[in-house]
Amino acid sequence: MSDGITYDDFLKVDIRVGTVVRAEPYPEARNPSIKLWVDFGGDIGEKKSSAQITANYTPESLIGRQVMAVVNFPPRQIGKFMSEILVLGASDENGGIVLIAPDQKVANGGRMH
Repeated sequence: MSDGITYDDFLKVDIRVGTVVRAEPYPEARNPSIKLWVDFGGDIGEKKSSAQITANYTPESLIGRQVMAVVNFPPRQIGKFMSEILVLGASDENGGIVLIAPDQKVANGGRMH
């Protein structure tokens, strides 16, 4: 377990809900990945990410799915692809990533709190 944080520390991490509008295989990545384009609506708009989620998802299965992502990290170069957000997930019993998402449809751009 890590050291505790304050509520103000938590608020610094901007986690929003968005809908995957495009997904493509990313075979050039060091680890098997999928390129995602996620629509957060409003002021945030569409952002892209490279996610190592191939154990449980195909690009086709992701279109229209809502996901949670950190939207205020600086962009990070992943191979030849610029990742602008960090899509959130947890490991399943085999180490594959399972995406974190709301269990009901909510408006794109909604902030986790």
